[in-house]
Amino acid sequence: MISRLHPDIEAAYQVLDTGEPLSLELATALANLPDSEVLDLVSLASKVKVRHAANHGAIHACSIMNAKSGVCGENCRFCAQSKHNSAEVEVYELVDETRVLEQARSAWEQGIGHFGIVTSGYGYLKITPEFERILGMIDLLHRELPGLYVCASLGVLGDAPAAELARHGVAHYNINIQVDPRRYGELIATTHGVDERIETIRRLRASGIGVCCGGIIGVGETMQERVAMIFALRDLDVSVIPINVLVPIDGTPLEKATPLPVTEIAKTFAICRLAHPEKIIKFAAGRETVMKDFQGLLMLAGADGFLTGGYLTTRGRDIAADRQLARQLSMFS
Repeated sequence: MISRLHPDIEAAYQVLDTGEPLSLELATALANLPDSEVLDLVSLASKVKVRHAANHGAIHACSIMNAKSGVCGENCRFCAQSKHNSAEVEVYELVDETRVLEQARSAWEQGIGHFGIVTSGYGYLKITPEFERILGMIDLLHRELPGLYVCASLGVLGDAPAAELARHGVAHYNINIQVDPRRYGELIATTHGVDERIETIRRLRASGIGVCCGGIIGVGETMQERVAMIFALRDLDVSVIPINVLVPIDGTPLEKATPLPVTEIAKTFAICRLAHPEKIIKFAAGRETVMKDFQGLLMLAGADGFLTGGYLTTRGRDIAADRQLARQLSMFS
């Protein structure tokens, strides 16, 4: 029988058959697929997810809390919290542990097993009094909500803070490389470099902490540069890969960015799944605001996790609605 699949998609079926990750050469070819072939690629990515992903068809859901907001000294072009941008955002110092516990308990009682504490700013190269307060919050969540996976996203870390997070039982630490590392300075920020983030990832892995590291698409990168980011993540051997779709925010340099076509976003997710057959791939920002009616398609395009209940400075989706979405998606697993 003559195959009706595009030859590059047919070649990519070796990922489904063997579990071996997609080659860079084939990923580069798939990046050039015409829109008419994308649904076949999505179908393959969905099958690979069900057969090979670590979650075995289950949905990985997590929720985060903006525990320290605004006045960040870094100039990330997409971010409302940067003091270099003029976006309107709520500004406050590190919240108290009671507020953290309340938000974590709310997520936990609604069936969310992973909760992340997030702070604005460059990070913590040394252990400071503020960092010690965060360690206390982590300990409190472990005591009060046994079974909850406590995660964190606190920026760039030095050796001692990374080791302390491991000692206090942090499950995953989020720090994204955002784009093809070669274009980080042009597309993301000039006040710090991607190498500082990569060094933090290596410190975390050496400390035994699972790394949640991905990127953001729609900031001016090409499809081939997305492939480069995906393979950079493979070289770093991260545990969880969150993919954000840019939500243009007024007052940031990317406020007038043109939204990406749905087919291009689906292609990106599918290639990421084929390049990382066993990893958790998480759909983060942009689900309900950019993808809208198509967010289910992205979950079928290889994602097996999502961020729920709100983001840092933009509205998220109700946890109950996302639980219903997870039930509906399970029918395809």
